[in-house]
Amino acid sequence: MSGDRLAGDAPAGGDRFAGDAPADDDRLAANKALWDELTAIHERSAFYDVEGFLDGASSLTRPELDELGPEVAGKRLLYLQCHFGLDTLSFARLGATVTGADFSGRAITVARRLAAESGLPATFVESDLYELPAVLDGRFDIVFTSWGVLCWLSDLTRWARLIADYLAPGGIFYIAEFHPFLFALTDESEEPRLGADSYFHNAEPHAWHNEGSGSYAAPDARVAAPVQYEWDHPLGDIVSALTAAGLTIEYLHEFPRLEARQRLDWPCIVPGEDGSFGLPNLPDALPLSFSLRARRRN
Repeated sequence: MSGDRLAGDAPAGGDRFAGDAPADDDRLAANKALWDELTAIHERSAFYDVEGFLDGASSLTRPELDELGPEVAGKRLLYLQCHFGLDTLSFARLGATVTGADFSGRAITVARRLAAESGLPATFVESDLYELPAVLDGRFDIVFTSWGVLCWLSDLTRWARLIADYLAPGGIFYIAEFHPFLFALTDESEEPRLGADSYFHNAEPHAWHNEGSGSYAAPDARVAAPVQYEWDHPLGDIVSALTAAGLTIEYLHEFPRLEARQRLDWPCIVPGEDGSFGLPNLPDALPLSFSLRARRRN
């Protein structure tokens, strides 16, 4: 499961609105309904190219392949918020023993089917992230998550503790993600400009109308789920949550570009010659994505 306002794993996004704050269970139910619907759209989309994956293509991006790919063989890997499993199964192709978890029942059903069709061994678990310990035991050498995942999480402290608890001693956590600075920018201008949103964490989520909007993976699709809820998390909060959970940060890399699979359909972000996406008027000047690696020492 991954992002909105962005193109990691989320819809194209609708209009934000203000209203009475729903209960946490209602927010979760709304987001789950959205992702059940998006899975049906995404599994048929050219963006995800399921046919190409079944023919042997990898869905992983360059940061993931370069920074993590060479060391996953023979390792136990847990993928949090895995959507319908293409990245999880791509790690299986690299030799990892993989488990994927997502709160969308439809996504997990599709993931299990693709595992069978591809002949790749994998375990897929349906669960809200914060409730995952109730249905999944064990420790892992690698915990992984990527691209548009953090905006769906209300509590990074619980998220980081869960990651630490699932890591075996010496295990590593790796994330590749949109830079949170991006979402302080407006998505309506050909020039990078600050928008109405704050860079800093919002205790109450942004609520977005979806009806009639498309998906980043299928712009012509029309999403019926009426609303979705998202939270902003600045980079300092991400790092602080992980270190407070007892993990040691080994690196934090910030990048001025996005990979093709993670492009934003914003007027100010355009493709470059190498297939990545960036800000042509401010090349290499602002952070658009980041990767982070942390380790559990004991």
